[in-house]
Amino acid sequence: MQKIYGSATEALDGLLFDGMTISAGGFGLCGIPELLIDAIRDAGVKDLTVASNNAGVDDFGLGLLLQTRQVRKMISSYVGENAEFMRQYLSGELELEFAPQGTLAERMRAGGAGIAGFYTKTGVGTVIAEGKPHMDFDGETFVLERGIVADLAIVKAWKADETGNAIFRKTARNFNPPAATSGRVCVMEVEEIVPAGSLDPDNIHLPGIYVHRLIQGAHEKRIEQRTTRAA
Repeated sequence: MQKIYGSATEALDGLLFDGMTISAGGFGLCGIPELLIDAIRDAGVKDLTVASNNAGVDDFGLGLLLQTRQVRKMISSYVGENAEFMRQYLSGELELEFAPQGTLAERMRAGGAGIAGFYTKTGVGTVIAEGKPHMDFDGETFVLERGIVADLAIVKAWKADETGNAIFRKTARNFNPPAATSGRVCVMEVEEIVPAGSLDPDNIHLPGIYVHRLIQGAHEKRIEQRTTRAA
């Protein structure tokens, strides 16, 4: 099956609809699927629920979808770099479901593995656990968290072969693999696509069976918080 498409717009053709849930990879601005995000913005779909560790910044990444009011709800761990996010949330325009970072990663992984939910101690006794079922195991209280199954997963890899077997570089590996598996359909943008069989099987971070469509393109690779010191 041919998985390589010529552009992000082509790769998303027929997959987008209003009210859908999207699982997005990346950590801060590292390893975010920026080309696919741009294409989603240009498509104009709205009322989106987006599960992502971060919400981008005001003029880049998922922040672009917030600027255009295409996102109805965010499921996130950290949103502190986005002033427009804060404005929309405080004014009641945007719904927010906070999830601890490890819990969010496991919710994505669980969804991809066919696990409907799991119990964790993280968040017990806080607002995170309010309204969720609790269970005691071995004298300790755990809270039930549901797996995330998205209509679409959008992720970014460093290198992949033509079948979608992918390698993520450093920090970009944090959320991209679980985000990819949690989507009913996964579209992945890649810095370099290589011939099938040229990657060491022991180094594959995401098997190609999870990837349905691929694009290759140049990426901006912004730095979220540039910290320097005087010479």
